[in-house]
Amino acid sequence: MAKRVRVRAPELTGKGGWINTVGGQLGLAELRGRIVIVDFWTFCCVNCLHVLDELRELEEKHRDTVVIIGVHSPKFVHEAEHRAVVDAVERYGVEHPVLDDPELATWKQYAVRAWPTLVVIDPEGYVVAQHAGEGHAHAIARLVEELEAEHAAKGTLRRGDGPYVAPEPDPTTLRFPGKALALPSGNLLVSDTTRHQLVELEGDGESVVRRIGSGVRGFVDGSAEEAGFSEPQGLALLDDGSVVVADTVNHALRRLDLATGEVSTLAGTGRQWWRGSPTSGPAREVDLSSPWDVALFGGKVWIAMAGVHQLWAYDPEGATVGVAAGTTNEGLVDGPGAEAWFAQPSGLAATADRLWLADSETSALRWVGLDGSVHTAVGTGLFDFGHRDGAAEQALLQHPLGVTALPDGSVAVSDTYNHALRRYDPATGEVTTLATDLREPSDAVLVGDDIVVVESARHRLTRLRLPEEAVRVESVAHRTQRAATEVAPGGLRLDVIFQAPAGQKLDTRYGPSTRLLVSSTPPELLLTGEGAGTDLSRALELNPAVTEGVLHVSAMAASCDDDPANEYPACHVHQQDWGVPVRLTEGGTDRLPLVLAGMAD
Repeated sequence: MAKRVRVRAPELTGKGGWINTVGGQLGLAELRGRIVIVDFWTFCCVNCLHVLDELRELEEKHRDTVVIIGVHSPKFVHEAEHRAVVDAVERYGVEHPVLDDPELATWKQYAVRAWPTLVVIDPEGYVVAQHAGEGHAHAIARLVEELEAEHAAKGTLRRGDGPYVAPEPDPTTLRFPGKALALPSGNLLVSDTTRHQLVELEGDGESVVRRIGSGVRGFVDGSAEEAGFSEPQGLALLDDGSVVVADTVNHALRRLDLATGEVSTLAGTGRQWWRGSPTSGPAREVDLSSPWDVALFGGKVWIAMAGVHQLWAYDPEGATVGVAAGTTNEGLVDGPGAEAWFAQPSGLAATADRLWLADSETSALRWVGLDGSVHTAVGTGLFDFGHRDGAAEQALLQHPLGVTALPDGSVAVSDTYNHALRRYDPATGEVTTLATDLREPSDAVLVGDDIVVVESARHRLTRLRLPEEAVRVESVAHRTQRAATEVAPGGLRLDVIFQAPAGQKLDTRYGPSTRLLVSSTPPELLLTGEGAGTDLSRALELNPAVTEGVLHVSAMAASCDDDPANEYPACHVHQQDWGVPVRLTEGGTDRLPLVLAGMAD
């Protein structure tokens, strides 16, 4: 076994305290003898949610030797609220202890630069591996097996129950509902996301007519009682009277026959899309990635594909699916659909000539025209957010998840992290506030003269009369708060560190197996070095006239099992996006290392 670099693990500290444990503080001393995987995450981040799902099998298989610790490290102001973190832990079925670290204290101690990041600590308390991004579960599982054997032989491995304590279930009718749909019958269909079901309610929004789905996480077609969903979200009515469901964690589109309650699969394989997978084809043969919402527009079902920052479309006639807009790069770029950038699109609403979308990570309201071009109505990018009304150019939202077309041509935005319902009027270019004190609204539907809001974190639907005048609120603006890295003006060496996991090698059979994309905000920050390439190291030239900004770095590496006897080795894709705030300072560093997998040198 190759000798590993070992660094003593810093203590786990956070002002918010611990969730899913009993007895207050939990420290590394209590975890000595166990293999600890520290998962730095934030609940707005779809890549973090992917990692939670990747770790479930490992967590179950090695429950007596491995302890996973989530360290919640917020991006948005709302994510620093302890109640919101407690809600998120339940919402996403997190079955391990979570440290709420609102001030990023542990994040800084571990020199983390991206969500998600996984750090492996051995039974003696040393850091032995670090991985940023998704796709590392296979490598970590292999490392865990090596650590189990090594420390069992040394007598330093301690088996037994971990410190996780499950919370008491709360018997509400809905549990973190996601989206809602008004049915022709006058009833409402709601995705009861955390319970892995759909619930049909009477028009009052409270009385249960029926539940569709077994309530157990799974990917099963069949009757209303047998069908299995996994955190379903978006709902849309098809021309044939059935409902299409964005089955988010199953990476699939499902069909609900309203008459019989039968559930079938329209698109997706149950596997998550990875770079290099097909981007179009027969719908049941193409992988999807966290479809969050659906809407019928131009005869096709458009899909907010949050997991890859794109819009896709499903053709009901041809039973095909494919990319409709977006490059998979995360950010806010308008233009032709094939060139546009999105950031976790999570809500859709169609009118005759526009497809409106809530682009959550850029806190933006955007739209697609009939010609496929992408436009931004409200929002500036990944790092600015808040609650500010007024002219759209300076108005601010905070991580909106839903959008609803209103009869007068304006749109209502479920401004999730501002706990508000906002309105944008294209005729005037003004943003106003319709309602406040809504707990994490994630969608809204029109019912007559009223609007019914999905109050996700209050586990209910709330009916509002659309007011003639908007509520006035005090303007608030925020910027993502992460400590800037001090770098020297001029030359900066960017090194993305990737070490193929044990038993694997870079896959070079069909050309380069790595990819690096670099850009900046503002664009003037980079004099040279932006763009795409295959080398994971690059020389950048920073503009001394720009004192601060953000470097956007996207890296990918593909590795395959290194076994000459295996003609078809299993391959694995590792990828991550970083947004690194930098401040140009004389005497600052001239090298920026970012760990994709391995240990920083």
